[in-house]
Amino acid sequence: MIYSAFIGFGKSATRYHLPYVLTRKEKFTVKRIFDVVRNPQRESLPEYEGIAFADKVDEILNDPQITLVTICTRPDSHYHYAKLCLEHGKNVLVEKPFTTTLDEAKTLFALAKEKGLLVSPFQNRRFDSCFLTMKQAIDSGKLGDIVEVESHFDYFRPEADLQPGGAFDGAFYGLGVHTLDQILSLFGRPQQVAYHLRHLRQKANPDDTFEAQLFYGDVKAIIKTSHLVKVPYPKFLVHGTKGSFVRYQIDQQETSLKAGIMPDHPDFAADSQYALLEYVDEQGETHTEHLPAVKGDYGRVYDALYETLTNGAANYVSEVEALTNLEILETAFRQPSPSLVTLS
Repeated sequence: MIYSAFIGFGKSATRYHLPYVLTRKEKFTVKRIFDVVRNPQRESLPEYEGIAFADKVDEILNDPQITLVTICTRPDSHYHYAKLCLEHGKNVLVEKPFTTTLDEAKTLFALAKEKGLLVSPFQNRRFDSCFLTMKQAIDSGKLGDIVEVESHFDYFRPEADLQPGGAFDGAFYGLGVHTLDQILSLFGRPQQVAYHLRHLRQKANPDDTFEAQLFYGDVKAIIKTSHLVKVPYPKFLVHGTKGSFVRYQIDQQETSLKAGIMPDHPDFAADSQYALLEYVDEQGETHTEHLPAVKGDYGRVYDALYETLTNGAANYVSEVEALTNLEILETAFRQPSPSLVTLS
């Protein structure tokens, strides 16, 4: 049994973490939750019965039974809290973006290694239904050698409040961190990255629209986000030497969570969307397949952490992947956009 705690009790914790970890009672016990501002009404909800709500972060740091702390606070506080937890002998899972700078991330990994602990980014989108379905198609080999992958994370939200902030408050750090991670998990570190970041709705706000192209020899991966897409693109497009894959609808876990449908409900994340796989076989015959959605489950992040902390399995996100992700994000803001950068 892993005794865990949370720092931060906002939407991130209550929507993307606790609904999953609280159903894994054979593996995890959530013992304490700390937030800077207490919320008695939320704390009193029946699903949080038995959890102690802390008035000071020291109540978590000084509890010897707690071995894992999940940090769900503002991005510019991630480094502070993660470092504090590591210094007190706790393993740490950190919401996205992992840190606001590459140097901060390197410091955390070095400190974790020194103390024999785990520090990990939270990359739940590795367990999106749409992504897992695409990965299944690629792994089948039916597409042949992959030459291009295109990934979209779009909305139609033409109005935006004036909310100036740092780069880590924009779309590239907020959503690109996920789509980048998906590509890195498939293909690893690219040789070059091309960027185009824009501020289309409020010029004083951080970026709200981006495109990044990652180059891997003959393979090109494109990730795009815009808040001005009324007619949706496919969520994923994949082209190979033998065929193509198309999937439209995004994973439905977030939709269910927003509606109050929890992971233990039979209708949770119901996904009737079929993906299209069309390819040519060795005899030159064309085949068309409609692939049912592979089940998504953000709780698999916690399953992976359990295996790492109890059985010594490699972490589900490697240090190299985490650092490459932040390097690509950070590099985007070091030169004019558009631009092409060769990674060292």
